[in-house]
Amino acid sequence: MRKTRLFSLLAVVLAVAMLGSVCAFAAGEDAEDVTITYANFNASGGNEETLQKMYEAFHEEYPNITVEIETIASADYFTTMQTRVAGGTAPDCYELNIENFAAYANNGVLEEITGVDLSGLDETALSAFTVDGKQYGLPGNFSNVLLFYNKDLFDQAGVDYPTADWTQDDLQAAAEAIRALGDDIFGYYQPLTYNEFYKVAAQFGGSLLNEDKTEFTINAPENVAAAQMMADRVLVSNVQPTDVQMGGIGDWDLFMSGRLGMIPTGIWAFNTFTEGCDFDWDVAVEPGQVQKATHFFSNACVINAKSEHKDAAATWITWLTSSPKSAQIRIEAGWDLPAIKDQDTLAGYLDITPPENREAVFDSLNYLVVPPVIEDYSMMSDLIGESLSAAASGVMTVQEALDQAQSQCESTITLG
Repeated sequence: MRKTRLFSLLAVVLAVAMLGSVCAFAAGEDAEDVTITYANFNASGGNEETLQKMYEAFHEEYPNITVEIETIASADYFTTMQTRVAGGTAPDCYELNIENFAAYANNGVLEEITGVDLSGLDETALSAFTVDGKQYGLPGNFSNVLLFYNKDLFDQAGVDYPTADWTQDDLQAAAEAIRALGDDIFGYYQPLTYNEFYKVAAQFGGSLLNEDKTEFTINAPENVAAAQMMADRVLVSNVQPTDVQMGGIGDWDLFMSGRLGMIPTGIWAFNTFTEGCDFDWDVAVEPGQVQKATHFFSNACVINAKSEHKDAAATWITWLTSSPKSAQIRIEAGWDLPAIKDQDTLAGYLDITPPENREAVFDSLNYLVVPPVIEDYSMMSDLIGESLSAAASGVMTVQEALDQAQSQCESTITLG
């Protein structure tokens, strides 16, 4: 959701001044040499070399800006960053995940990003990193979720392949037909967890918070209907396996074994399924109900509010997140997609198969829903997740579980 920002005269002057300094870097004028520090975790999974290539391309354009890059394992990253921020030793700019972003922004440790051209970035991705209409982070990448399906099982069941017009009712009918193929064959797998629930709730027209994020709406009727459908697929129709029926294997392994018809999962599964599946598979945009809604994952690049080189930091993270050169390097490496709008830059990505319908990755961008990011995001997601787990196992009814989550969140988390 985008909001119109009204700037005071002073804010406009400051923005113009910042833009001027950034343009000086871009024009290659005799600007003073600057060294900045950048910390990240997303490259720690084997993409350090890719990030280094990005920096080298950046440094060719901005030779007076040197970026010292520190890549920290994700398991240690946020503990490290909390310590550095508290101790006043945070880097000039750094990476944050969407779950921790609001807490950092609300605590005043991030600099508002102004005076740089953000027109090339996806608006939904940008909106995920705003607080009170102010931009405190730039989306460095994104991943989304599609419906993956086993074409061989669809053929055996005599069911048409999923289309962009599918609803959850269509999905259920196909799942039942595939389930009928055998005792050890299942139609669908989507666990009743927080991350899956908030998205399906949106498909039913629901949400976990009201529009201005001042009240919880966890047990709203639309949300109850969404969670009930998800639970019934395990406990009633059994198109989705129980934990016992899973036999200790993971959902991806079940799909790759050829015994699962459909699974909504992230585009990061492309390479694994290409190597691990000995059957034909493809993807489609996730089905909706009253509307479509699909997952959106992104990490932000932010600026330390206490940095002495904010202009240079803004130049670096803007180039890193939105430049065509940076995007091309990322795509060629098979890393997360850049959150940009330029389809020409992204065109090469569409040529890679499988899946045949890779265009669905971009079609689904029309239906992205951002998690309801609040300062106590982790606590909220944990409380809701625990209640949903009780509903999924049949220990509580769906209504009881969501009523419990509503009560617990209201009593422990302050909104607004």
